[in-house]
Amino acid sequence: MSVLELCDREIAAVGLDATVGEAINKMLDHHVGAVAVVDSEYRVAGIFTERDVLRKLSLTRLDPQSTSVRELMTTPVEMATLGTGAGEALSIMLERHFRHLPVADDNGKLLGILSIRNLLEWRVDDLSHELDSLEQYMTNDGPGG
Repeated sequence: MSVLELCDREIAAVGLDATVGEAINKMLDHHVGAVAVVDSEYRVAGIFTERDVLRKLSLTRLDPQSTSVRELMTTPVEMATLGTGAGEALSIMLERHFRHLPVADDNGKLLGILSIRNLLEWRVDDLSHELDSLEQYMTNDGPGG
C-alpha cells in the first residue's frame, strides 16, 4: 500500500510568506498537528508543527500575527516518496521521533502529509484482519468445514 493512500485527504499547507498565526489557524482548521510550508511551486520548504509552537514560539515575545512561519519552521525536512512503504515510514517516524512526514514526488512537490495516527490506524486494521483470519483458522473443524 502506498503511503499516499494513508494520508489525510486534505493537505494542510501554507506558503513561505504565511505568518505563524496563519499556520496555527490552518492546523486548527484541519485538526492536525503540522502544516507543510511550501514554495510557489508547491515544493516542500519546511514543516511547522505543534512542537515548533511550543519550543520556538511559546516562550518568546514574538507576535504570531507578524512573525513569518519561515522563521520558526523546521528545515531541512525528511520526506517520504511514493516508493516508501508504510512499514518503512513507521520505522523512520519512530526512530527519529517524528509525528508527521510529508510525502513528496521526485521534485519535492508536496503530495500529502503522513501522520503517526494514519500509520497506527493502518497497523491496527492490518492486525485486526490477521486476528480474524487466525480465529477463522482455529475454529475451522477440519477439512471441508
